[in-house]
Amino acid sequence: MTATPRPAPARVLTVAGSDSGGGAGIQADLKTMLALGVHGMSVVTAVTAQNSLGVQGAWELPVQAVRAQYRSVVDDIGVQAVKTGMLASAELVEAVAELLAATDAPVVVDPVGVSKHGDPLLAASALDSVRTRLLPVATVATPNLDEVTQLTGVRVRSEAGMREAAAALLAHGPRWALIKGGHLPGDAVDLLTDGAEEHWLRAPRYDNRHTHGTGCTLASAIAAHLARGRTVPEAVTAAKEYVTGAIADGFALGGGIGPVDHGWALTRGAPTA
Repeated sequence: MTATPRPAPARVLTVAGSDSGGGAGIQADLKTMLALGVHGMSVVTAVTAQNSLGVQGAWELPVQAVRAQYRSVVDDIGVQAVKTGMLASAELVEAVAELLAATDAPVVVDPVGVSKHGDPLLAASALDSVRTRLLPVATVATPNLDEVTQLTGVRVRSEAGMREAAAALLAHGPRWALIKGGHLPGDAVDLLTDGAEEHWLRAPRYDNRHTHGTGCTLASAIAAHLARGRTVPEAVTAAKEYVTGAIADGFALGGGIGPVDHGWALTRGAPTA
């Protein structure tokens, strides 16, 4: 019997670094995309030696290698959304921003600055390139509060300060800003805004230290839902629900901070659509 090939699912490309421990980076992105029913593809920008205790080493790839991976995927397979993560250097940021500007697909920018353990993943010299080249091509930018401070100088100490942070971020050009308030006390609250409308997204805070990969997972989930045709507010709301479940089921791994559970919705039979 000859099987009829089914139509390809929505395609999402992650442009990010590799996490050898499997909890964040490219590995987290691809697990998230699989869990949410899209076809994940990757452009590796850097390789890290990383585990539950931290990052022991990081090596960025040449711009030529990053550009070749990107063109190979986009020119043949095509993409319905792109997500960026660790870009390491100003040279890589600028090359990726140029590629994204010529791609007709929504872009989710996770402006990764440091790892969960505080290890630097972006050169200080690259911050200006993120502001002037990468953020202007973003459909949604998803900084946490430390990354907001790096990029805008705004320090958020309460929910009230999240509006100021969002305005400062939007001034650099992304269509939407998602300010992640996970570092504030109380419920996990995020602010999504395009400067005209606001969406406050709240979720209970789980007493679970195993949260490695949260930012990568959220950004990838947003990209997956955008690729499936959802609006930005719909995509971010669905992604927040997914990552909240992943945090609740985060598990111990190694001697430090374990990862969120990217497959929680599959193992519990929760909807992913």
